[in-house]
Amino acid sequence: MNISLQYAHITVNDLDESLAFYRDVLGLDVRNDVGSDGHRWVTLGSAAQPDLELVLSVPHAGRSQDDGDSFQQLLTKGVLPNIVFRTDDLDATFEAVRAAGAEVLQEPIVQPWGPRDCAFRDPSGNMVRFNQA
Repeated sequence: MNISLQYAHITVNDLDESLAFYRDVLGLDVRNDVGSDGHRWVTLGSAAQPDLELVLSVPHAGRSQDDGDSFQQLLTKGVLPNIVFRTDDLDATFEAVRAAGAEVLQEPIVQPWGPRDCAFRDPSGNMVRFNQA
């Protein structure tokens, strides 16, 4: 039996603002831009992992009003799960993301548990980490 990750969801406030970050700053490719039932979501991926896609959607997409409201509150607090990317050049990635204006949460450091990494917030406040590969 083989199991692999296919999608990872990132909840955002504004799809177009987030696209500018994930597509233009991080260099991910837009694979689908979908509208359904008044909601829109966008999937992105990297040639380095063709079978994995990130799904950007707003808090109320596909959810009840109450659940969407709860997601919105968590997003506003910045406490939704973070996402971790791997890069072969952490310093160059850090400088490129910082130069694009992303909020720096942590400059590159070696963590006590092993990886050398850095962290930013995306335009919606989600934590985005980068590990040196």
